[in-house]
Amino acid sequence: MNSRKYLPSMGLLVAFEACARLHKFTTAAQELSLTQSAISRQIRALEEIVGVALFVRERQAVRLTPAGEIYAEEIRHALRDISNSTLRIKASPGTGTLKLAILPTMGTRWLAPLLPDFVRRHPGVTLNLVTRLEPFDMDAEDVHAAIHYGAPEWPRAELDFLFAETTFPACSQGLKAQYGFSTPQDLLQAPLLHLASRPQAWAQWFAAQGVAGPLAGGTSIDQFATVTQAASAGLGVALLPEFLFRAELERGELVSALDVRSRSQGSYYLACAASKTWYPPLTAFRQWLQGQAAASAAIASSVT
Repeated sequence: MNSRKYLPSMGLLVAFEACARLHKFTTAAQELSLTQSAISRQIRALEEIVGVALFVRERQAVRLTPAGEIYAEEIRHALRDISNSTLRIKASPGTGTLKLAILPTMGTRWLAPLLPDFVRRHPGVTLNLVTRLEPFDMDAEDVHAAIHYGAPEWPRAELDFLFAETTFPACSQGLKAQYGFSTPQDLLQAPLLHLASRPQAWAQWFAAQGVAGPLAGGTSIDQFATVTQAASAGLGVALLPEFLFRAELERGELVSALDVRSRSQGSYYLACAASKTWYPPLTAFRQWLQGQAAASAAIASSVT
């Protein structure tokens, strides 16, 4: 259903609110600097849109019908909300609510610890976070932006490059000792853990190492967090982004099956809804996130 079909113009609603409050078309016309006939035409036009009579016309005044009473109350609240929103944005242009879609592991491990800095710098912005794994219609879900991994492709969005990704094969100390990995070819003999959202990741990794051959059987898992736990428990070898799981390496929960780092084919981006790029909180977030991404990329380069 096209909701715009049932969206009267602001002029009709303002005229209706004035007539409902003043109970006279003539007085409402004077308040709005219109003629009485212009007000009458606007009310008739509004009644045609809503499909019911809103006023009972009497000789010296008008009064609301029962349907008009209900409609007047709702329109009065709606106009007050619009007015208050306008005053808030005029007084503090950078305020508002920012709805952001995040990738589960990247969002919780990399982005979430950084967000207090954004909130401190922009105290008037309220952040709402939702989790999404694949591109979606941001306009339909009223989302301003989304963290995206893969190719720089998202319908009706502007994409800001954040950083590339480096992965490494990770497993438990016990599994590494069991198989004695020394070359990428050796991994073909071990059970591999596959991330469901990246079904070709292992094939691409082996190709980058110049290794051909069928992949060994393994387990497909839908979340990085679960893949990591499975690798730590010795279930198989996982291909993990280094910037997200460096802590597990430092604690000894995971080890590198091989001292090999490989650039992923995909990268991380901030996808911004094209229809919302004008929105001040989104503009502020884009600028802030670029700085955070650059800092993280610099740290990763110094570590490697």
